[in-house]
Amino acid sequence: MSLKEKVLNELEANRGESFSGAQLAKTLGVSRTAIWKAIEDLRKDGVEISAVTNKGYTLKSEDNSLSAEGIRAILGETEYDIHVEKTVTSTNTVLKELAKDGESAGYVLIAQQQTAGKGRLGRRFYSPDKTGLYLSVILKPKLTIENALFITTSAAVAVSRAIETVSNNEVKAEIKWVNDVFVNNKKVCGILTEASVDFESGGLEYAVLGIGVNILAPESDFPDELKNVATSVFGNSRQENIRNRLAAEILRELSRLPENFMDKEVLNEYRSRSMLIGKNVFAVSGDKKDPCVVLDIDDRARLIVRFEDGSEKALSTGEVSIRMN
Repeated sequence: MSLKEKVLNELEANRGESFSGAQLAKTLGVSRTAIWKAIEDLRKDGVEISAVTNKGYTLKSEDNSLSAEGIRAILGETEYDIHVEKTVTSTNTVLKELAKDGESAGYVLIAQQQTAGKGRLGRRFYSPDKTGLYLSVILKPKLTIENALFITTSAAVAVSRAIETVSNNEVKAEIKWVNDVFVNNKKVCGILTEASVDFESGGLEYAVLGIGVNILAPESDFPDELKNVATSVFGNSRQENIRNRLAAEILRELSRLPENFMDKEVLNEYRSRSMLIGKNVFAVSGDKKDPCVVLDIDDRARLIVRFEDGSEKALSTGEVSIRMN
């Protein structure tokens, strides 16, 4: 562990309390100059550390930067190997390369910001600094490619539970099949699962689960094309340490899921959180949009729809959009 990480550990464990440079130097067995340099490096990473004469260094209670130390302080003992970077292209892209090179399951990469965040169907995921959570984790479940959809559906349930826990159930989370979490009829989270298949066994070699959450309102608001469809979980709230808290709770909920992600109770919860069942939607495939009504979500997590000609179909890929009439 680097000195910077050790200093942040001390401050995270005592948020709102002040430590002099001399205290930190003695505790960590280094010079006061080394402490000062570590503090400056943390500030460059966006950590809000104040310095007051005759009091010392304080990690502000309202600081909402993300850090592995901050997440571990909340999560406690964990099987996850957590890493936080200031900026990456895409957490999924980075972890796919690591997974190909043999990185273990449970490796977590969290970015403060993404320059090329990935959504489903080749879309970009808006990933501004300071307000969101962009998290990916390497998984190695015993699943066939046919059942890989359960990773995404189970993760949607985990994120929904985490949002409600951190908000003290003041925020109600719903799920739009297959991979979006909504609050107040607007998207707050997108989930992207990318996997590699072992063609000999037919099972997954690995999967990378990516979760992007709009936690706070972006400083310059959402782009025009997103303003009517996206929102943030906590808006302009200044709740203390909210990003680390939500990251920790999502990881906690993911760890509670069954190892192969196939669980009847989780699927029933996914179904109960659906915002589509009974709704008129368009089944979208390429440039084609077919009007239909959503009947149910089956035991394979497929969306059951009925088209206007009376025919029914189970959708396992593609997307749907809600009809306004």
